[in-house]
Amino acid sequence: MRTELWVVVAVAAAVIVTTVVLAGMLLVRLVRARRRLRDAGIPVENKMIFWGALIYLASPVDLLPDPVLLDDIGFLLLAVRSLQSAADSAGVARRR
Repeated sequence: MRTELWVVVAVAAAVIVTTVVLAGMLLVRLVRARRRLRDAGIPVENKMIFWGALIYLASPVDLLPDPVLLDDIGFLLLAVRSLQSAADSAGVARRR
């Protein structure tokens, strides 16, 4: 293969690996936020955001093609921020 093609393949692989790692980190944060809310008396609609983000992450239907996980990362960020703000307003302490 030509050198230019190898550069393109390497850059594409780096982008894919970076987005997968970022999505994994956000998924871990989402699960941690869900643990905080398990018995906190948070309204059901805020807990449903957690399940909606997980379903969208696993769903084969996406806004963007699967190698580009930007839409999945966006949904995970939205869910994490929503759950954390609901926990903060309910007075649930953060774990470290």
